[in-house]
Amino acid sequence: MKIKLFLALLLCSASMAFAQQNVVDSLKRELAHAKNDIDRAKLLNRIAEGYKTVDPKSLRAYAKKALDLSMGIRYKTEEANARVNLGIANIISGDYRQALQYFSDAQFLFESEINAGNKKTEVREGLARTYGSIGIVLSEQSNYAKALQFDLKAVGIYEQLRDTVRCARIYNNIGIIYQAQKQDFKALDYFIRSWKKQQQTNDPNQGITLTNIGNCYARQKQMSNALKFYTDAMVFLQQSRDSRGLGELYNNLGLYYQAMSDPANAVRNWERATTAFNSIDDRFGLADTQLYFGQFYYDQKQFGKAVTYAQKALQLARETAVLEQVTASEKLLSDSYAALNDTKKALLHMTLYDRAKDSLNNHESIRKGVEAEMNFEFDKREALQKKEIEKKELLFAEASKRHAMQIFFAVLLVVLLGGIGVLVYSRFNLKKTLTLQKELAEYEQKALHLQMNPHFVFNCLGSISSFIVQNGTDSAIKYLAKFSKLMRLTLEYSKEPLIPIDKEIESLQNYLELEQLRFNQKFSFNIHKNPAIEDDMAIPPLLLQPFAENAIIHGLIPIKEKGHLAIVFTVEEKHLVCSITDNGVGIYQSQRMKEGSVSVHKSMAIDITKKRLQMIEDSTAVKTRLQIEEITEKDLIKGTRVTLRLPLQYISK
Repeated sequence: MKIKLFLALLLCSASMAFAQQNVVDSLKRELAHAKNDIDRAKLLNRIAEGYKTVDPKSLRAYAKKALDLSMGIRYKTEEANARVNLGIANIISGDYRQALQYFSDAQFLFESEINAGNKKTEVREGLARTYGSIGIVLSEQSNYAKALQFDLKAVGIYEQLRDTVRCARIYNNIGIIYQAQKQDFKALDYFIRSWKKQQQTNDPNQGITLTNIGNCYARQKQMSNALKFYTDAMVFLQQSRDSRGLGELYNNLGLYYQAMSDPANAVRNWERATTAFNSIDDRFGLADTQLYFGQFYYDQKQFGKAVTYAQKALQLARETAVLEQVTASEKLLSDSYAALNDTKKALLHMTLYDRAKDSLNNHESIRKGVEAEMNFEFDKREALQKKEIEKKELLFAEASKRHAMQIFFAVLLVVLLGGIGVLVYSRFNLKKTLTLQKELAEYEQKALHLQMNPHFVFNCLGSISSFIVQNGTDSAIKYLAKFSKLMRLTLEYSKEPLIPIDKEIESLQNYLELEQLRFNQKFSFNIHKNPAIEDDMAIPPLLLQPFAENAIIHGLIPIKEKGHLAIVFTVEEKHLVCSITDNGVGIYQSQRMKEGSVSVHKSMAIDITKKRLQMIEDSTAVKTRLQIEEITEKDLIKGTRVTLRLPLQYISK
């Protein structure tokens, strides 16, 4: 029996009592007599929150009014609260992509306020509410690792604020995450924590937690306990008029009665779930209900009805872009048509099922890639800290050793060898010092290079996310194939401090082809290598990629016409000269555009590259040079050129 746990759609800045119509009416009267726009913005958001569980359309309407007014008076706190309310409205309607966008915008606004020194309780509560809301979306999308990360951030703030009500709701959602990961003991522990805190405050959301506890018992085949908690949950959910919670409870009761061989009660509860979800236009929950109906009639060998409900579920799943539901619907359709001996339609839907399953697997691979990047970042920080400690210990040990040797040779100089001993010691000591300096320079160079790998991977993952949103599945698969090839090259080349120039060109070629796909051939490019460059001439890996990326994003993409990027490698006066030239908007115009926009990401690539150039100077004793200049012709801006002058280096034989 497939039992579905469900999240508390929560984190309102007002109590659940605002869901009652008389309280909403009272707030509306206050709004009519509000004396200033600040009070109006606050009241509009509180009215929107009051409609959260009873009227999603009114929730959206009042939240939109609050957003427009807050932006007009530049009141960031209420603007952020309005965006959270709009995000919740989109969760209810099943538009998780738009919901996550609203929540991300709210997160940026709240964090900006806190970073600016505004640490008022309402701002901290708003940020915690936003973290919890993001956790809800990520949990619904099965991205449990990231969901847990945001939920733990939220509960940390609520525990500091001693907010028992909201802590209980977050505990419920954390329990769901652990349950989804098959960690039943941790899940039950968090559900019980949630319920105990809710009992202390008589929280109406006990209905949600009680349902989840009932689901846990149903999984363990303790059916009498499951029914007891379902019954208790029904009382709270009906009192709070939580349509979404009632819909999920009816779905689970349907599964309960199906497992108890009571088909009439199973169907009756799924019909009630349909009514509840339709009342708030919850397409995600409704799709689940249609799937339960379809599978039920398939098991009853009523294959015509199974097809009808599977088609409804498929349409809803496509509207909400929930791949798990699309995959399950296609499989049920294929099986049902096969049972009806309609082989043509059975084969069609089996093909669509395989395609949906592949898309789901690709989505899962991307999610695991993000988790791996997070783990890598943590491991990298630990490795760098350990290397720093080892370096300090090495310096200390070497200093102690050098001091002892100095004393020894000083005594030996006086007693035995005199001036000859001093000369021998000085030469030996100089050699050791130079060797140590070279080794330290190599360590620092490798540390800086390690910083570039996750930066590059993170940017590529961001590009993949944007591309998948803007393009179809087939284009996304082609894009991912090129990305996979680029990652293999990057991992291969990152093992060495230097790589042949031809390999760097191959990596750049793959990266630029990837960006051409992402931006729909918005620009062209060419890479030229001077014949004077020898085959064993080398360059540090990923040295030019950040400049090529900046040229595309900040130079070529903003222009209306098709852009062009030229990368040239040549040799001048015992230096390797690399130039990246674009015909974009120019560096000064690009800087003005960035100053006028809201940035949520600070690039580290150029700073890291400058440090790498400094380390090249230190290790080779040859001056390097980085020049960024704007290209002009008759006072017209023709683009930007970045030029690097590097010492000639060769691959060791």
